[in-house]
Amino acid sequence: MLFNSYKKQLPTAEEALPGRAQPEFPVPARHTVLGNPLTGPYPEGLEVADFGLGCFWGAERQFWQTPGVWTTLVGYQGGHTVNPTYEEVCSGLTGHTEAVRVVYDPALVSYERLLKVFWESHNPTQGFRQGNDVGTQYRSAIYTHSPAQADSAAASRTTYQSVLTAAGHRTITTEILPAGPFYPAEPYHQQYLDKVPNGYCGLGGTGVSCPVGVAKASG
Repeated sequence: MLFNSYKKQLPTAEEALPGRAQPEFPVPARHTVLGNPLTGPYPEGLEVADFGLGCFWGAERQFWQTPGVWTTLVGYQGGHTVNPTYEEVCSGLTGHTEAVRVVYDPALVSYERLLKVFWESHNPTQGFRQGNDVGTQYRSAIYTHSPAQADSAAASRTTYQSVLTAAGHRTITTEILPAGPFYPAEPYHQQYLDKVPNGYCGLGGTGVSCPVGVAKASG
């Protein structure tokens, strides 16, 4: 089938599905664990970070369990299709990856600490897969919201590559790009592992510690 080929390569903008002008589903009002709103505008002083690290069910849990994180939500990012559905993303014809939006208080947790959680929670050397999950939507990605985030992300990638190489691992395939549109996923995906505590989580790290984000945030 046509979409099978796009499990292994990203579609161009011309090849991607067009999507729709409006989303097909609402976003839940509040986080089922943290109790805060999922979507903005967020309170003054909070910052936003976006990460893709495989199936977003387990990825989101990693971040909502991190002290200093105010809210999290999962969605689709990095592709072409406007307001995609989960089925469209899974087809490989949108170009999106499964992403987690992390809203955090920089006085309580640094961006570098979030990067440490990101790197250690998955294997960033696998290209278009994460463990048994295969497809372009499982690629590793960091989407940045400022030059400072971009610099920190790139520096952390270089640092983590050095320790991965020393441990015998392959080259990191994580893409680092300015954040584009983030399309929230369907309501049942939001905080999925809180609703289904024994649900599927395909994340698995390399077992190699990332030597960034060990200092406390200033504030």
